[in-house]
Amino acid sequence: MKLNPQDLKKISRLTLEHYNQCSGEFWKGTRHHDVSQNVEALLQHIEGKPPFTILDFGCGPGRDLKAFVERGHNAIGLEGAEHFVTMARAHSGCEVWQQDFLQLELPEKYFDGVFANAALFHVPRQELSRVLLELHATLKPGGVLFSSNPRGDNQEGWSGGRTVCFTILKRGALMRPRPDFVELTHYYRPDGAPREQQPWLASVWRLAS
Repeated sequence: MKLNPQDLKKISRLTLEHYNQCSGEFWKGTRHHDVSQNVEALLQHIEGKPPFTILDFGCGPGRDLKAFVERGHNAIGLEGAEHFVTMARAHSGCEVWQQDFLQLELPEKYFDGVFANAALFHVPRQELSRVLLELHATLKPGGVLFSSNPRGDNQEGWSGGRTVCFTILKRGALMRPRPDFVELTHYYRPDGAPREQQPWLASVWRLAS
């Protein structure tokens, strides 16, 4: 069933309300997660001379923004939940843009890389191609997109007060609507666990020239 503009606004509102309400608990539960494998997966595929300009798409409380800055790069966060925006600015010292994923306003050809860690699965399936097109436009020529999402099998709906879309999570499916991206690598997380205990699929994509 196609979602109308009112449906999409409600989805965004309820999802952001969920994260605002649990922002402190979320930070306690995730601030020490080791996602260095994901950070390095993005950085190692960006061509050119550092420092790189990185967009942390769905930056949450700012854990990964700080990781990029500590590696000497220029990082900007993008986050829809107001409480997370405040936390991310305080934790990382970075510029953080408060924007709904479904109402993006991004500069053209500005970023060397986009880091979408556990973020794109909140985009409804019907809107994914449009959002990817906007991320496409904000990358410099040859820019790189990292994405990590929980694996699934064509499910879309609500989970714990958040909208989730698991249709994009099989290998290769994420970018099928966008042939402008070429897959560079993919892997499953957490690293070293048996496949049935690896619920996350990470992938790195380069903007086709």
